[in-house]
Amino acid sequence: MKSLKIKNIIWNSIKKLANLNFSILLLLLIASISILGTIIEQDQEVIYYQINYPIDGSQSSLFNWKIITFFGLNQVYTTWWFLFIIMLFAASLTTCTFSRQLPSLKNSRNWKFLQKIHDSKKLETFKRASLSNIIYSLNLQKYYIFHKNNDLYAYKGLIGRIAPIFVHISIIMTLVGSLIGLFGGFTAQEIIPNREIFHIKNIINSGFKSYLPTDLFGRIDNFTIEYNEDNSIKQFFSQITLLNSQGINLIQKQISVNKPLKFKGLTFYQTDWKINGLRLTVEQKFNIQKELKEIRLNNQKLWSCNFPIDSQKNIIIIVKNLKEKISIYNSDGDFIQSINLHEKINLGNIDFTIDEIITCTGLQIKTDPGLFLIYTAFLFLIISVFSSYLSYSQIWVNSKNNRLLLAGSTNRAVLKFEEELILINKRYVKYTFLIYKK
Repeated sequence: MKSLKIKNIIWNSIKKLANLNFSILLLLLIASISILGTIIEQDQEVIYYQINYPIDGSQSSLFNWKIITFFGLNQVYTTWWFLFIIMLFAASLTTCTFSRQLPSLKNSRNWKFLQKIHDSKKLETFKRASLSNIIYSLNLQKYYIFHKNNDLYAYKGLIGRIAPIFVHISIIMTLVGSLIGLFGGFTAQEIIPNREIFHIKNIINSGFKSYLPTDLFGRIDNFTIEYNEDNSIKQFFSQITLLNSQGINLIQKQISVNKPLKFKGLTFYQTDWKINGLRLTVEQKFNIQKELKEIRLNNQKLWSCNFPIDSQKNIIIIVKNLKEKISIYNSDGDFIQSINLHEKINLGNIDFTIDEIITCTGLQIKTDPGLFLIYTAFLFLIISVFSSYLSYSQIWVNSKNNRLLLAGSTNRAVLKFEEELILINKRYVKYTFLIYKK
């Protein structure tokens, strides 16, 4: 008796889990949380939320920084409760698929001969039976027909009946792919000087099953910026070479924004750039580096540094971009002259040249092992959603006492199905030379 009670509890739980309304509720909850995750900035420092979501500020108390950090709304997509909701939604779809959809598929594949057509299902009655003519008429409408004794069963559009199963499977695949990417992927950000070798180390997000390649190195061979006519930035490019631990080149590619490098599951995105400093040659024999500091003047980004030319005098070097000449000012801010790279200049009896503007490229390196599964699932989802709009139609035919009884049903597009039945009837009458009775 106790085991029967436990079975009933389990069965009732499964029925509730497979309930359509429950699945829709979970889906709406996931969508609402995802929208909240786009409104609240993710993966920022605590100080950011303290400034933008103060407790006594203008924001609602529901969105102060303590609430956000306590419930993990600053990392909502990786919180345990959000993952639990996703897993619960996947379990609901899986249970519904196995307890309802798959039995429905098995039932749809059975040949459903009706030995007797009730008056409530009867559509047409013909005074003379001709199974060959009705089969021919159904064939012209692309029906699959099964014959048993004096009965016929015909259907078409079975894919429209089974498409919801593949919709469920596609959504489950998408959720599984997302979890695989969450647990097995990582995201890193690197700022690398031009012509320097780097390896992946600055991890900003990673799953507990993620793997960081230790035998892969990269080299920035060149970094360039393409400018518009008004000197605004059009695009920036990084020439990247990936090497193994023996220094052998594995792949080389120029990347830019929206044109990443992909290699063995890793994707290298171009995200940012910086101007860090200058390389100078003094008196043709001393090589020095000077750090550039970023400043803003009249909403324009500039880089500057002080360069001493003797014990009492300094000059100010201003870099506007990688395209224009470099400007030289004295310590009072008076303009002296503009020079190009490698152009010799003499100030205070000191000769020097600016050999290079030291630039850095910003890269984002990501790996997502579940991405292929997600893309495949979305492809199946699109196909199955469109397929689910196909009508699943069935027709039964009984032949008794030289009379032909015809009935049919469809799950959607009823008016179109009625027009199709009228066409079938007309063809049948035409080929049997009879006038059918409505």
